[in-house]
Amino acid sequence: MKGKAYIVGAGPGDPDLITVKALKILKEADVVIYDRLIPLKVLDYCKNDCELIYAGKSPGKHEMEQEEINEIIVKKTMEGKKVVRLKGGDPYIFGRGEEECYYAISHGIDCEVVPGIPSFIGASVYSGIPLTNRKLSSSFSVITGREAEEKHSKTVKVEEIAKSSDTIVIMMGVSTLKENLEKIANVRGYDESCAIVMNATTEMQKVVTGSIKEVLDNYDKLSLENPAIIIVGKTIKMRDNLWKKS
Repeated sequence: MKGKAYIVGAGPGDPDLITVKALKILKEADVVIYDRLIPLKVLDYCKNDCELIYAGKSPGKHEMEQEEINEIIVKKTMEGKKVVRLKGGDPYIFGRGEEECYYAISHGIDCEVVPGIPSFIGASVYSGIPLTNRKLSSSFSVITGREAEEKHSKTVKVEEIAKSSDTIVIMMGVSTLKENLEKIANVRGYDESCAIVMNATTEMQKVVTGSIKEVLDNYDKLSLENPAIIIVGKTIKMRDNLWKKS
């Protein structure tokens, strides 16, 4: 007897931001394979006999390789269990959820994907920085700051994006921050506004703002850490009126 696999987005960090559908599935799960960046409080909704498997990944350190995670999803589902692969943010935005779903389906597993609030949306709203504004930003682009090593060539053209999008969002970009900000500054100048939102939507959220020049000049003093969302664009200046400082 085959069970069913669910690839579920847990949202950006605040446990209250998980969707009703995701929570319903989580409560019924027999097995939950969860990531490092999920809000751990949501695991309290799991059944007492639910099997919890940690598969967290941090830069340079993986609790499990992706292939092993894929195999566990299939193995547990083949046992007739309802298996939830719980991921931070949204599974299809730099989350490899599509790889897991494809692997499950290719092995004859019934697989459903449940979207979650993306981490960059949480970072935007919880820091008071809108990604669009009818006067300042009619477009935004979301890119990764770290492309997969197995790619034959880099496809993220930062300078071209800086020319064509009003607001730029960089995910997983702490290690390449200086390189990417230099590329953006070459197009927009060093006075362009920049924000770095760390641990977005959690109690540990920290926001650093300034011009690209200020961020680069003070890089070593900023104590930047993952997870972080980098936002570049004119809407950052709206934060003064949209974010109440405690």
